Amino acid sequence: MENTTETTREDDGSLCRLIEPMEKPAGSESHEIIIVGTAHVSEKSVQEVVSKIEETRPDIVAVELCLARYRALTGQEEEKEIKISELLSGGKLYFLLVQWFLAYIQRKIGEEMGVKPGSEMLAAIQAAKRAGSRVALVDRDIGITIQRFWSAMGFFDKVRLIWSFIPAAIGWGDDEEIDIDTITQADIVSQMISEFRKISPGAANVLVDERDAYLARNLYLLSKQGRVLAVVGAGHREGIVKHLAHPELIPEIEGLKEKPAKKITAVTVFGAVVSLLILITIVLVLLIAQSSETILQAFLIWFVATGVLSALGALAARGHPFSALTALMVAWMTTLNPFLAAGWFAGMVEAKKLKPTMSDLKKLGQTDSFKEMMDNRLFKVILVAALTNVGAMIGMVLGGFLIWHMLGLENVKDLIMGAMNDMISRITNYI
Repeated sequence: MENTTETTREDDGSLCRLIEPMEKPAGSESHEIIIVGTAHVSEKSVQEVVSKIEETRPDIVAVELCLARYRALTGQEEEKEIKISELLSGGKLYFLLVQWFLAYIQRKIGEEMGVKPGSEMLAAIQAAKRAGSRVALVDRDIGITIQRFWSAMGFFDKVRLIWSFIPAAIGWGDDEEIDIDTITQADIVSQMISEFRKISPGAANVLVDERDAYLARNLYLLSKQGRVLAVVGAGHREGIVKHLAHPELIPEIEGLKEKPAKKITAVTVFGAVVSLLILITIVLVLLIAQSSETILQAFLIWFVATGVLSALGALAARGHPFSALTALMVAWMTTLNPFLAAGWFAGMVEAKKLKPTMSDLKKLGQTDSFKEMMDNRLFKVILVAALTNVGAMIGMVLGGFLIWHMLGLENVKDLIMGAMNDMISRITNYI
C-alpha cells in the first residue's frame, strides 16, 4: 500500500480507500446512508457539509475523491520527473490535455465564486476528523475516468465538447450571472446533465452513470460497517439514490475499473489513408523514375519538405535548437511510418533539456495567460511536440505534391492505371 501522510487502507471488496484503518469488521446489516449533494465551488456547500457532519456524527464520511485527487487536494503529491516518453505515446497526451482543460474551467468558475474547487471535500475530511469519523475515498481513479471519457466520445463529440468549452475558457459568452448555490437543486442538475448528454451521450455515461454505480456500490458496502455520510457532487445524488433503492441491481463495477480497449477511430482511418497514399507515391516513384538520380531527387524533396517544416514547428514553439535539429533529421522517416511521429522525438529532446516535473503539471492548471503557459516547462514540451507534428504533416502534403509534380502526375487516375498495367506487364514478361 502506498505511503501517505495519512494511514490509508484499501478495504477488500469495497473498491475504496479508508483514510484510517477499520476498527471493526464488516457486518451483514446495512446502516443509514446520508447523501449530501454539493456544488464543488460553493461556499454554501462547504458550510452545509460541515454542519451536517457535526449534526449527525456518522461512523464513516465518504467523499467523492480517488487517492490521486485526495493527495492533490491535501498537498501530498510526489515531486518527480515526468516520463515524457510515456506521455507522448499511446494518446496519453490527449488525456492530460482534457484533464487539464476541465480543471482549468472549474478553477475559473471557482475564482469567480471565491471558492477553491474541492473545498467542500477538504472541509468534510477535516470535519470528520473532529467528529471522530473515519474517512473513505469512494470515487474511481481519475486517470481511468478520463481515459474512458475520451474513448467514449466520437470525433465529432470531441469537437463539439471542446467548442462548447472554449467560450467559457476565454471569457466569451453572455454576462448572465450564475447563482452557484442553486446548482445543487435537483431540477437544475437534471437540466445540466441533460444538456451534457446532447453534446456527448457516451461521455455523459462515463462521467455520470458509471460513476453513479461505482459510488453507490462503495457506499452500500461501507454501510455494512456503520452509518455513512456521503459528500458527492449534486449531479450524482439522484443516480446514487436510485441505485441504493435496489442494491441487488447495482451493476458489477470491476469492469468499470478497466482501461478502455483500443478501437478504430476517425483519426486511425485518416492515418491509414495517408499511409496508403504515401505507399502509392513510393511505388509510383519506383515505377516511373527513369534513373536513380530521379529517385534521389524525390527523396531529397521529401527530406527537405518534411524536415524543414518540422524543425520550423519546433522553433515556432521556442524549442531548443537540438529539438529542432532532431525534428529535421527524423521527420522524413516518421512521416513514412504511421506508428511514429517527429513530435515524439523532438518533445523527448526538449524534455531532456527542461526536465519537467509533477509540479509543472499542477502549475499548468493555474495559468491565466498564454505567456504564463509558455513559462511552464511541461507546456513547452507539449507545444514543441504538437507544432513539430503539425509541421511534419504540412511538409508531408507539400513534399507529396512536389514529387508528383516532378514526375508529371497531372492525371491521377490515368497514372495509377498506367502504373498497374506496367507492373502487370513486367510480371508477365518475368513469368
